[in-house]
Amino acid sequence: MPHMQRDIEPTRTPQARVRDLMTPAPLTIAPATSVHEAYRLMQDRRIGHLPVCEDGRLVGLLSERDLRRVLPSPATSLAAHEVHYLLERLTVAEIMTRFPVTIGPDQALTEAASRMLSHHVHALPVTEHRRLVGSLTRTHLLYAFIRAQATQPLAA
Repeated sequence: MPHMQRDIEPTRTPQARVRDLMTPAPLTIAPATSVHEAYRLMQDRRIGHLPVCEDGRLVGLLSERDLRRVLPSPATSLAAHEVHYLLERLTVAEIMTRFPVTIGPDQALTEAASRMLSHHVHALPVTEHRRLVGSLTRTHLLYAFIRAQATQPLAA
């Protein structure tokens, strides 16, 4: 009986999706939140981005970059209480990024990385029908990269 050769396809692992890595139901803030309060929250929680939601819908994204644009320089002539006073009256809605670049939970991680690179952003709100369902950051992608590299055999 002749030996039958079968075409053997390499096993493909399913492509990783945004939902596999994202932080589900991330912390959010309202547009009316003071910049001072948002800044404190980001510092306390050690996070670089806060989705801004109104009535459950994503309306913006507040990033460290947005905050740096409005925080006074250390060389400012303003007194500490004056800075505090000004930041308490400035709202997140006034400085947030409106219409942030988003991604869906079923999109491939490669698409997420591509969007981050092409739009020069470090985080993507994950949305379904304009409703926030998660958040994906460059840190998530870096951890995924490290895990993938750890499972790869070393090249000879």
